[in-house]
Amino acid sequence: MIRVKDVALAMEEIAPLAYAEDFDNVGLLVGDYNDEVTGILVTLDTTPEVVEEAIEKNCNLIVSFHPIIFSGLKKFNGKNYVEKAVMTAIKNGINIYATHTALDNSKVGVNFKISEQLALLNTKILIPKSQTIKQLITYVPTEHAEQLKSALYEVGAGKIGNYDSCGFAIEGKGNFRPIVGANPFIGEIGKLETVNETRIEVVVPEHLEGEVMNALFKNHPYEEVAYSVISLNNQNNYIGIGMIGELENEMEELDFFNYLKTQMNTPVIRHSKLLNKKIKKVAVLGGSGAFGIKNAISAGADVYITADLKYHDFFTAENKLVLADIGHFESEQFTKNLITSYLKEKFTNFVVFNSGINTNPVNYC
Repeated sequence: MIRVKDVALAMEEIAPLAYAEDFDNVGLLVGDYNDEVTGILVTLDTTPEVVEEAIEKNCNLIVSFHPIIFSGLKKFNGKNYVEKAVMTAIKNGINIYATHTALDNSKVGVNFKISEQLALLNTKILIPKSQTIKQLITYVPTEHAEQLKSALYEVGAGKIGNYDSCGFAIEGKGNFRPIVGANPFIGEIGKLETVNETRIEVVVPEHLEGEVMNALFKNHPYEEVAYSVISLNNQNNYIGIGMIGELENEMEELDFFNYLKTQMNTPVIRHSKLLNKKIKKVAVLGGSGAFGIKNAISAGADVYITADLKYHDFFTAENKLVLADIGHFESEQFTKNLITSYLKEKFTNFVVFNSGINTNPVNYC
């Protein structure tokens, strides 16, 4: 039996909620984590029509990219599309889970999919996040050091990029004196004890801190565990928003725009002044990405593909790169396919549907 919680945990393997932006509203927005899942419908937006589609397909879990509830709701009387969607979902026992900026900041998320659509090579995160890595330092009797390290590695401590089980250890002398009320693993009440100890240092991804600390306390022999957890300012090059990569072969600007229209299924591109330079290095950021223009310039991009650029944003290109606004929906549309494919691989005992409803609210003529 698969419950909503199981699907949520699967999504959080590739898009941990800890890495969503502070302004966002992600996770289970409507429903109960303990509900048994009858089917999953994946969508970019949860509109009332999508909720009706879920009912028709006997799906009691909608996995949505955008959150249907973004700001607080004070009334539920169906006066707008948000209230209608939520009310219909509740009446019909449908759960709604949103991933949004957690998937934006995933190395296999929104911008990975755009890069894949454009066949970009040598991709890396455009704007890496900082303060998502912590360092755990602890001291353990030397004869217990290997056992403790193994337990910490097993739950994800010590993972750096494509390497795991990364850590540092050094042996030394530790001392302590148990006082009345203690139940020491080593030593006697009132007697100063000196022990051969190993100092262990491992990095801890922020979203795994709870699991790592549980493993520490469960596997450490001391009654009182000496440890410290330090937040690091290091950039995390494997978590962050946007991506930058290279085309296999450079293109003329207009040829690239025609390629972009085809690959991203977009009818129109708003762009800054063409520079009469070849396009080779491409930066992408799905959704509203004006804030990433300077990052794209600093990374040496020839073109920056994003959406929702305002009039004055186009001036910030400053003849250093070409800005290409392909539309918000258009930039994120393939995210739905990414989620559906992933969940189909994770859960093979029931159907995962890709919503057939085009939720793009913008039309062109």
